[in-house]
Amino acid sequence: MSRKRKELPVLEHVEITDVAAEGNALARVDGLVVFVPFAAPGDVADIKLLKKRKSYADGRIERLITPGEIRVTPRCDHFTVCGGCRWQHLPYTFQLKCKQRQVEDALQRIAKIEIPPVNPIIGSENIWEYRNKMEYTFSNKKWLTREQLESGEEFADRDGAGFHIPGAFDKVLDIERCHLQDNLGNRLRNFIRDFGHAHGYTFYDLRQQQGLLRNLMVRITSTGEVMALMQFGEDDSTKISELLDTVAREFPEITSLLYVVNTKVNDTIGDQNVVTFKGRDFIEEEMEGLRFRIGPKSFYQTNSRQAHELYKVARDFAALTGDELVYDLYTGTGTIANFVSRNARKVIGIEYVADAIADARINSAENGIGNTEFFAGDMKDVLTDAFIAEHGRPDVMIVDPPRAGMHEDVVGVILNAEPQRIVYVSCNPATQARDLAMLDAKYRVEQVQPVDMFPHTAHVENVVKLVRRDNNPAS
Repeated sequence: MSRKRKELPVLEHVEITDVAAEGNALARVDGLVVFVPFAAPGDVADIKLLKKRKSYADGRIERLITPGEIRVTPRCDHFTVCGGCRWQHLPYTFQLKCKQRQVEDALQRIAKIEIPPVNPIIGSENIWEYRNKMEYTFSNKKWLTREQLESGEEFADRDGAGFHIPGAFDKVLDIERCHLQDNLGNRLRNFIRDFGHAHGYTFYDLRQQQGLLRNLMVRITSTGEVMALMQFGEDDSTKISELLDTVAREFPEITSLLYVVNTKVNDTIGDQNVVTFKGRDFIEEEMEGLRFRIGPKSFYQTNSRQAHELYKVARDFAALTGDELVYDLYTGTGTIANFVSRNARKVIGIEYVADAIADARINSAENGIGNTEFFAGDMKDVLTDAFIAEHGRPDVMIVDPPRAGMHEDVVGVILNAEPQRIVYVSCNPATQARDLAMLDAKYRVEQVQPVDMFPHTAHVENVVKLVRRDNNPAS
């Protein structure tokens, strides 16, 4: 017989003193650090402990007694339940200060190398409806909020469409309106959900791995083009056509209507056949007169306007004169490579996703860019000393890795290649700091520029310029 878990207490009249990692806030009670989501510095609240360790605990606000002076009213009705925008209750100016400190702390605490003063963070002009891409999950296990459970009401219909609940992979919060993307995304998601209800479509069961309506991706570019990709968990051609015909008729603004029949365990579509139901199989983004093709499997920065600011920083830090050979690692669809190509002799881009590399080549061709070359494959397998011997020693390297940062083998090849400058674009200052410590053997950090791509979240992009210590051209 298992032992009953001891009920943890409610800590009364606790003052929240600071922000913490992962978008949480923190308080200190008798030497115990308590992490609390959706709290603001200055709040006084009763905190219900949920998990407790020796020196720290996780809790939630049981009762907000006195709101902190900086607290603002969240815009979203789903705030505190969805978990996506954990800082909506904090003023945007304060969010930026927190992100600036996050970058500075990571570089000082993890890199432990000499760092110049960090430039003031570049904030986002738009703090609502700034995302060009959103993904929604359809589920037959709609999450019930505490208020719904405590109401005593019976909820026989549990079908919904929205976001996964943190820590509950098989539960989805049914969303009425999300403020992160143009309202078209909300109208489209809600229409498909309601159509499914009205016509007896099955919603996906994430545990049993069955059901027709599974996932929806909506992409909206600054050029006004719209991609909608529907994932189905079963191959029912009649119902698929019925739904997509209706969507095409009700939403004529969709320029790329696609679908996937995905019967595997996860929602990733990299290995799936994407079918074009109506329109083109891509949409296009524009930046400084350049047009970038984005396919259903392509990576593109999700905040289009801030992506331009980010790439301008990268181009600035690269300090190109027109004579340099540039390597763009983790190039995606070649956005940075094509963006800086006007200022370089040649740009070589490397990316893991073959479809993205195909788009990168098309992007160069359609923009009349003839000084780029792209290669597909795992970075540590493609970027080798032999590759550099064949294609030339780079003068500048631009790297924009995923959140996990760079593989140690890749860092080793970069150190062997000895480019004059490295521009490191990162979406995770912690792993960036780790990599900077490895690069410190031959490079010094000359400039640091944080850029906020995701208002109301704790995520921050950071660009670092590194210069080779000997400051001489490679021999």
